[in-house]
Amino acid sequence: MKNVLILCTGNSCRSQMADGYLAHFAKEKATIYSAGIETHGVNPKAVAIMKQDGIDISQNTSNNVSEYLDIDFDFIITVCDHAHENCPYIPSENAKRIHQNFSDPSKVTGSEVQIFNAFKKARVQIKSFCEDFVAAELD
Repeated sequence: MKNVLILCTGNSCRSQMADGYLAHFAKEKATIYSAGIETHGVNPKAVAIMKQDGIDISQNTSNNVSEYLDIDFDFIITVCDHAHENCPYIPSENAKRIHQNFSDPSKVTGSEVQIFNAFKKARVQIKSFCEDFVAAELD
């Protein structure tokens, strides 16, 4: 079984969505961890948009990367440029590091429809990335 860390700035939205999809697609092939270089709590809009696709992340917690320093990761995936550029040292020497920046839907302002569409767009992109990652790296 592989250990996969998904890292974002606040561990509230993009990393939480990736956590849900990776757990769904990887099943017993990997243990999925998500963390932030800060913790902002799980975004309720992320929970809602994932629920629409049948993925329940309502019990997820927002965790700081420092909580996982003792875990030997096989993969460390950063899902935003800020975390990629500011990530503290993680002592998993053999981890394959992958970076894929997704725009932050929680930063979108405007109507409820515009905000919903931003979350939906991020969900579609993250789902595709996670499906491809599992097929390429865990199968």
